[in-house]
Amino acid sequence: PEPKKRGPKPVVPDEELVPMICEDLANSPFREEGHRKVYYRLKHEKQIKVAAKRILRLMREHALLSPLRAPQGEPKTHDGTICTDQPLEMWGTDGTLTQTVEEGTVWIFAAIEHWNAECVGIHASKSGDRFEAMEPVKQGLKKHYGALTAKIAAGLALRCDHGSQYTSDHFQKELKYFGIRQSLAYVGEPKNNSVIERFWKTLKKQVLEGRIYQTLADLRMALRDFVDLYNHRWRLEKLGGHTPDEIRQAW
Repeated sequence: PEPKKRGPKPVVPDEELVPMICEDLANSPFREEGHRKVYYRLKHEKQIKVAAKRILRLMREHALLSPLRAPQGEPKTHDGTICTDQPLEMWGTDGTLTQTVEEGTVWIFAAIEHWNAECVGIHASKSGDRFEAMEPVKQGLKKHYGALTAKIAAGLALRCDHGSQYTSDHFQKELKYFGIRQSLAYVGEPKNNSVIERFWKTLKKQVLEGRIYQTLADLRMALRDFVDLYNHRWRLEKLGGHTPDEIRQAW
């Protein structure tokens, strides 16, 4: 006789679980997701309890996995412990570039809460100067502190790189006015700012790659819609499969 898998039969057999996985991937608003996102959605949204490794096996057997890239280069010495145990201890901010048809190259700036990876502010502009770089931080202050007054965010640190926007005198004076302590990342250690770097990877995959935006206004609308979707529905492994909003509500 042909060898069969030993042990008790699962509650949800493979032939029933594969269509559930396909349906979940088809209904997801995000692109190129891995087995962990499918596992968390089935667990938290549909209360289907199956092992993550089993979902990985089935997705691999049925060619449902996204392409993976192997890590390259020398290992970094940073231990990666930049996440905080409670909110409003450290945010991360950074900028990136993209293209629109009418305005050409434009900047996108964002600010991320290190505690639950929530996007607290995002801003797109033609200019990439110090004033535009401060905009997502101000959005976060309005959202979580309720005002833009002196020393309103005392105790908060802001992680950023050594870009000219962040080392400018104006940017540092504004941080000092709000009571924010600037925390510059180490040169050559991108993991120092990895929370927002990981957000950029997600945003580029879901919003920018393979899409053309006619105007800056179109891009801004798409960014606002995505941030709302991300905070409400993007499930993260480090949060136990919960979304940033679920973690904040539980807190």
